[in-house]
Amino acid sequence: MAVARRSASERPGKSRKNMKTKTLFLGLLIGITTAAGADDVQRITIRVSPALSFAPANLVVRTTIASDPENRAVQVVAESAEFYRSSEIQLEGERAPRTSVFEFRSLPPGRYEVRATLRGSRGRERASVRQQVNVIASASGS
Repeated sequence: MAVARRSASERPGKSRKNMKTKTLFLGLLIGITTAAGADDVQRITIRVSPALSFAPANLVVRTTIASDPENRAVQVVAESAEFYRSSEIQLEGERAPRTSVFEFRSLPPGRYEVRATLRGSRGRERASVRQQVNVIASASGS
């Protein structure tokens, strides 16, 4: 009576287990790559409030900046077709506060783009984010 022998690679249960392990490892590798890439994009975020208001408007811009020794400055700009205002503060790299608050007072009516730009050494842009805000003319004609 002849007995058929299978090598380890021919065993049905063994190959499925190896395949599951390889798939899990590949999934973890992709997940780690995506998480690292997403973190790079989030060097700076902004939240502008209110997003809609009546003129003259007071805007509060809150920036959140990831700690990094290369961070040297953050500039915030509120710009419409007829109005421009900006503010910039220096940062001390990774010792800088994560959150900075900027206020723009008495903005006239218009559709504004509010931008925050993070700068590194020699003034190079490291990251930039933007948000749209609408300031509506009040009934009194402001």
